[in-house]
Amino acid sequence: MEKKDYYHSVTLDETLCRGCTNCISNCPTEAIRVRDGKAYIITDRCIDCGECIRSCPSQAKKAVSDSLDIINKYDFKVAIPAPSLYGQFKEVEKPEYILSALLEIGFDDVYEVARAAEIVTIATKKMIKTSKGPKPLISSSCPAVVRLIQARFPALIDHVIQIQSPMEVAARVVKKILHKDKKNIGVFFISPCPAKVTAVRSPIGDESSFVDGIIGASTIYLELRTAIKKIKNPTRYSNVSAAGIGWAHSDGESNAIGATKSISVDGIQQVIKVLEQIENEDIDDIDFIEAMACPGGCVGGTLNVENTFIARSALKRVLKENHNVVLGDEILKKPGFDLAWTQEIYSKPIMKLDEDIEIAMKKMEQLDTIHKELPGLDCGSCGAPTCRALAEDIVRGYAEKSDCIFILKDEIREVAKRMATLEKKMPSVFKHLEIEKNKSSKSIDD
Repeated sequence: MEKKDYYHSVTLDETLCRGCTNCISNCPTEAIRVRDGKAYIITDRCIDCGECIRSCPSQAKKAVSDSLDIINKYDFKVAIPAPSLYGQFKEVEKPEYILSALLEIGFDDVYEVARAAEIVTIATKKMIKTSKGPKPLISSSCPAVVRLIQARFPALIDHVIQIQSPMEVAARVVKKILHKDKKNIGVFFISPCPAKVTAVRSPIGDESSFVDGIIGASTIYLELRTAIKKIKNPTRYSNVSAAGIGWAHSDGESNAIGATKSISVDGIQQVIKVLEQIENEDIDDIDFIEAMACPGGCVGGTLNVENTFIARSALKRVLKENHNVVLGDEILKKPGFDLAWTQEIYSKPIMKLDEDIEIAMKKMEQLDTIHKELPGLDCGSCGAPTCRALAEDIVRGYAEKSDCIFILKDEIREVAKRMATLEKKMPSVFKHLEIEKNKSSKSIDD
């Protein structure tokens, strides 16, 4: 079975948090609360999509990845850059300058994840044609989307294509084929997003990852930029197709696969809308769904440096250079090389009120009752994203009804009324003493 607890790349620095509640309204799994003026992340709910990083004006949320120093632990170091990396340098038209720069800053070899994307493209095409399971099939390339399905749409787990991501396939090609005789070899993914960091630490569909370290694109951006400027003649050349590089942006995967009955959706909120429609059986006659959590696809990842739209524009120039290269499937012909998951994935319910089903049912009834008593405005002032989320927190013992400002205002009003009523009921002797006291005070002042 899949591990219950897993590593999280997205972290919160409480010292920077101002308790503004921006993050709670943008989290797709309601994983954030604000209490006592500070936000905190409910780890069981977090899918490391990075939306809170994107929406935090105080930069209190950040993604943790490895530093470049990690490569020094290995004798032979291989970089596997995500194709989105090519969009981070708008002045560079040819990816070979970036590949050569990776060698300049300490790596011994480079294997492009875009090549692995080609391999996954070919395997996915075959699966779409031969699959007898439920339709539409949903891409498993974005780990944040897979985690989202586990948490919020468990009925759709069987729709997820059980093929390793291009990142994982690239690492396997390096270790099992290209450098299988090397000892103490380290493979390092240059990542655009925190969900990929989590996918390496806590893999989806496998016991462990073939990736040894994951370095954010922003972490090595300056080193690469400096190295690129020094390169006159690149020593390493790109030989991947435009289809493989295109995986870096939305539509890229579905265009590469060439499925005529397909949908491409990017941005976590839009992904949720599409998944809801699939769950409600409102989407039919579709074979394949490309779903990416980041706006614009991987070029919009929060570990990138460049603006999403500028990065996509830069990629267009790279795609021009590589448009004549043909998809390579030679790896798939290698004996014993398998792309399939080795483990099933399971639902990770984010609203499990109790392990005991009877107690859970009673708590659910209590939750529904409390929810009806709340105003239903979903304003977020209480520190929870919705009134229902607050009701859940109350049932769990993490909050009180008075956390709702509208209920608190009513309670204050009620207390004020009671005090006014009590004052009217004050015995005449106390009223007389109060009058005399006021007279005395006035005399002293005069």
